[in-house]
Amino acid sequence: MKIGVLALQGDFREHLQALAAIGVEGVPVRLPADLRDVSGLILPGGESTTMRRLIDRWQLRQPILDLASRGAPVFGTCAGMIVLAREIAGEEPILPLLDIRVERNAFGRQLDSFEGELQIPVLGDQAVHGVFIRAPIVEKAGPAVDVLGRLDDGRIIAVRERNILATAFHPELAGETRFHRLVATMASEHDDPGEGSGRRHHPLRRASQPR
Repeated sequence: MKIGVLALQGDFREHLQALAAIGVEGVPVRLPADLRDVSGLILPGGESTTMRRLIDRWQLRQPILDLASRGAPVFGTCAGMIVLAREIAGEEPILPLLDIRVERNAFGRQLDSFEGELQIPVLGDQAVHGVFIRAPIVEKAGPAVDVLGRLDDGRIIAVRERNILATAFHPELAGETRFHRLVATMASEHDDPGEGSGRRHHPLRRASQPR
């Protein structure tokens, strides 16, 4: 199994290292051909407006949308969350795969970056260490979106809708690999859905997730 990491800009190297740490082959994705054999895709943190331009320059928009439409997991962190949002405050969407509305740089400038311990129940009882760097925030989540985590003030910072997953923070910069393990599990289930006609859904216990 191979997981692609969009390698046009941003902290894609850290995601490749996180995948290597859990024994999964990571593939840098710069051209549509790089998506051919991947079972999932990670969109790293970086600068979303630059990503928008480079995704279009290298004609990656439709191939990524096609990959997601086939049920392969797509995971975005920080700027990657913005790229996946159906609504971006004041901007046109890029890859509108998640039914969320986001605000860019919701916490202020780079100097206002911070780290914190976050409760993400789907990943277990141990807190997730998150790094927030010019991070977005989810202003609104659609009815089909699972809210995986919030800040203490109630603001949404982690979501999933079917095979699309996103966080406002950087787990990869803190050496946190549980999100990458979740993506790998989703990719494995996508590749081998098991018996029956339906694809297995990774258990999230929807009713127990915070809203």
